[in-house]
Amino acid sequence: MNNEDIKNLELLSIFHYIVGGITALFSCIPFIHVFIGLAMISGKFFNDGKGSDPPALFGWMFVIMGAVFIVLGWSMAVCMIVAGKKLKRYRNRVFCMVVAGMECIFMPFGTILGVFTLIALNKDSIKELFAQAQPQGMV
Repeated sequence: MNNEDIKNLELLSIFHYIVGGITALFSCIPFIHVFIGLAMISGKFFNDGKGSDPPALFGWMFVIMGAVFIVLGWSMAVCMIVAGKKLKRYRNRVFCMVVAGMECIFMPFGTILGVFTLIALNKDSIKELFAQAQPQGMV
């Protein structure tokens, strides 16, 4: 076991917690779209008395798309935090690699973290560390 590899995994774990929190925070931005959509559905968005309201379909599109982006963002944030926990415990290397690959979508911090995580997890010494920490009944 290389002491430097253990320190790198601990740092990657901490950064996964941080980027997961930032992702969860920024995933709340589409709430604006949800509220605009709800205002369009209720008829209070364009209530200036000069014209007709937009069709409710547009409001529902705002609500549904905003909700989908919120749920996807929060799901990714949870996956990042879980990956950080697994990195700290040297467990489930494949899950951590999949999450690191998906993190590359989130520019710029996710890309940097994802690439460094993939590089670290492909080192032979870290592969051995994860193999040693694996429970005996699981292969």
